Amino acid sequence: MAKYKDKIDLYDDRGKLIDKGVPLEAISPLYNPAIKRTVSLAKRTNAVDLAALEAGLKKAKVGGGQLKGREMDLAVVANAEKIAKRVKEILKTTKDDDTEVTVMADGKKMIVVTPTTRMDAGAEYTTGFTAAAAALTQAVLDQFDVNMFEASMVKAAVWGRYPQTLNMMGAVVKCILEIPQLNEGAGYALRNIMANHIVMLSGKNAMNAAALSSIFEQAAAFEMGDAIGPFERQQLLGLAYQGLNANNIVFDIIKKNGKTGTVGTVVESLVDRALEDKVIKKGKKYPSGFVEMSTTDFPLWNAYAAAGMLAAICVNIGAARASQGIPSTILYYNDLLEHETSLPGCDYGRCMGTSVGMSFFSHSIYGGGGPGLFHGNHVVTKHAKGFVIPVIAAGCALDAGTQYFSPENTSSLIKEVFGDIPEFKTPIKVVGKEAKKIKDDF
Repeated sequence: MAKYKDKIDLYDDRGKLIDKGVPLEAISPLYNPAIKRTVSLAKRTNAVDLAALEAGLKKAKVGGGQLKGREMDLAVVANAEKIAKRVKEILKTTKDDDTEVTVMADGKKMIVVTPTTRMDAGAEYTTGFTAAAAALTQAVLDQFDVNMFEASMVKAAVWGRYPQTLNMMGAVVKCILEIPQLNEGAGYALRNIMANHIVMLSGKNAMNAAALSSIFEQAAAFEMGDAIGPFERQQLLGLAYQGLNANNIVFDIIKKNGKTGTVGTVVESLVDRALEDKVIKKGKKYPSGFVEMSTTDFPLWNAYAAAGMLAAICVNIGAARASQGIPSTILYYNDLLEHETSLPGCDYGRCMGTSVGMSFFSHSIYGGGGPGLFHGNHVVTKHAKGFVIPVIAAGCALDAGTQYFSPENTSSLIKEVFGDIPEFKTPIKVVGKEAKKIKDDF
């Protein structure tokens, strides 16, 4: 039996209906198989730069430094298939487990998916990285019969400067997630994925970038205890309407305002839709002409506000093709929405407040980086849980190369290795398809 009465119609990023009357639970991280796979892959999947491994050993450049006199000339790329076979042998726990090791780019790259059994045997998600890095180290030692005196160089080339540095500085193995020591607190792991990574994972598609980011953010909400009890419905509604284009609201508003619209007209469209759907209603009219509005369902109103915020980003940043306007768009969309309705903006003011700090730290007086470097674990953007990072990712997907730290600059390996995985590239369709399959379970 369904826990909530809410039913949603799911549409893809092109406004095509996936299914009607889907229970809210069917898109929950607790039940939706596609979201479970997405989280599992994020924990278990590693990108390996074999070309960098070979080049680093040849020049003795490991861990961000150089150790002259320790050069090693190993034909890693030429032997990529043999190394991959050995890595898989080491990682496998049973004959038919879900270990995957795939060589790419003529031996220059490799993808390693650590088996679920190894993940389940440990307490931390870091098993996904550590097991893959250790297996690669051993495979290289075996392939080239490296002696005990030279083995430490291979280890340093694979693992980077760890454990001297918290982050695996100079490592040739890269996971989507950062290590736990870099997380702001309990449950922040899935929020510690910067917007540029999301952009490249989704193939620079704005709505799919928002969807993937929303999946990670809202799954994190369950992990950190923010989607428990009465708050669960609010987070699920946010995932549905902002992340997964429920009822086609995001698509419809973008389409209506795409040619000549502004942030202000997006607010008008969102308010009209909320009134039409009876999410809000008009109240007292003041002498100035201002009409006060109210709602009996604040979580649903918040979801509509979140959907409108994504539409505003797509319209405004899509027109500028420059991501610098992301924080100001978030700020003034919510400011206009609050003044228009007398109701709270997205995430009850937290999105607006977050955007002020973000604009300062991304490109104002302080500077230091671009919007694409931000994530839900960042000290500036961690406050609006679930609703800000998806629109940042969407805006960065629409950027035409104006960022100094562009997605191509920071996340090219992410695209090369993970870019064709359906759960990352087309999450709206994949999650919708699975929701359609399980909707009768509720």
